[in-house]
Amino acid sequence: MQINAATLTMAGPRGEAPTGLMAKTTSHDEAREAFTDFVGQTMFGQALSSMRKTVEKSEYFHGGRAEEVFQGQLDQILAEELTEASADSFAGPMFDMFMLHRS
Repeated sequence: MQINAATLTMAGPRGEAPTGLMAKTTSHDEAREAFTDFVGQTMFGQALSSMRKTVEKSEYFHGGRAEEVFQGQLDQILAEELTEASADSFAGPMFDMFMLHRS
């Protein structure tokens, strides 16, 4: 297999869309990222939602109505951060199994 400059860049020699091995790698990476985001945010989002239902509001540490209004956004940010932090150990093996069953 010979490697030339056209295969090392994301665009072809005339600037067209990626082809061949690079297109497969790009689509594989995009699929992995989408899978990781979906699995992580779904799992962590549900975990945070369940946790919020079981924890009682403290009179000293509860943020009042403002906390209730923005709790969903905070949980979304937390789920995204947890997903990024644990993507390799959590969603990676699940994606590998998904791709095995797909091929």
